[in-house]
Amino acid sequence: QVQLVESGGGLVQAGGSLRLSCVASGSSFRMDTMAWGRQAPGKQRELVAEVTSAGSKNYADSVKGRFTISRDNAKNTVYLQMNNLKPEDTAVYYCNVRRTTVAYTSDYWGQGTQVTVSS
Repeated sequence: QVQLVESGGGLVQAGGSLRLSCVASGSSFRMDTMAWGRQAPGKQRELVAEVTSAGSKNYADSVKGRFTISRDNAKNTVYLQMNNLKPEDTAVYYCNVRRTTVAYTSDYWGQGTQVTVSS
């Protein structure tokens, strides 16, 4: 069974930095896309950044140039380095694994870690 455990959230002032980590277990994730999403109060969950198995990275426009996603397949871990944080980045951040096969696509989500940015 796939399990995702996030860590690294917290309270930071605007302009500060945080690094989120997500350790995945229960499978091999080398062929999966790994990503981070976030959900602010009263808003829908949105994709923040993703990194494919081939290493291609995509970012939401709102975080381009500030956030960097990376993965370490040997450690089954995906990271999100967040710099120059803004109050609007406040949200619960979720780790995601998307597994795509010929037959199906599955999404797995972690429990989330709170990020709060004060002005």
